[in-house]
Amino acid sequence: MTPFIQGFGMGGGLIVAIGAQNAFVLTQSVRRNHHLAVAALCILCDTVLLTLGVTGVGTVVASNPTLTTFALWGGAAFLTWYGFSSLRSAMKGGSMDTQEETGKGLKHTLMLTMAVTLLNPHVYIDTIILMGSVSGQFMVPDRYIFGLGAATASLLWFLALSLGGQMLAPLFKRDFTWRILDSVVCLTMWTIAATLIRNALTT
Repeated sequence: MTPFIQGFGMGGGLIVAIGAQNAFVLTQSVRRNHHLAVAALCILCDTVLLTLGVTGVGTVVASNPTLTTFALWGGAAFLTWYGFSSLRSAMKGGSMDTQEETGKGLKHTLMLTMAVTLLNPHVYIDTIILMGSVSGQFMVPDRYIFGLGAATASLLWFLALSLGGQMLAPLFKRDFTWRILDSVVCLTMWTIAATLIRNALTT
């Protein structure tokens, strides 16, 4: 279960950050505007990108001990920095604006979903490069279990935003909610970073 938990924690920590995609999904949920289709498309995009990362980048990294060590230290450094960023956000507070206007047609809504998902360069860094590289520390089939954990986090997150939009929207507008969420993300990222450092030292 360790690869699954690491994948779930790392994937979940990366995906819950305040951003255009999360705000868009929540907005569609609040308005009941094709919200299930929007969530399904986001989940599909994440799953495809994670699969490319785990089977592509992850396989290359796993085949080279030097790349494995580099990926572990690089991943640990990134997650440590990400944890500090989340801690800073927790101290500062944040909010999510869910009042933006969006199209109501299914085709238009799905095209907007693709845009906010795939036109963000960070999605490729997070899923293909970072998650793919870190997955290289595991042998098959644990590497795929790691990816499954990350995909599961994406599935649960977008379903929660989509199905619970009416209830979650007021919470996401509160400063306190984001302080708690960012604090949890910080601890999760640092815990995984510590695990990667331990693995790098024993590799």
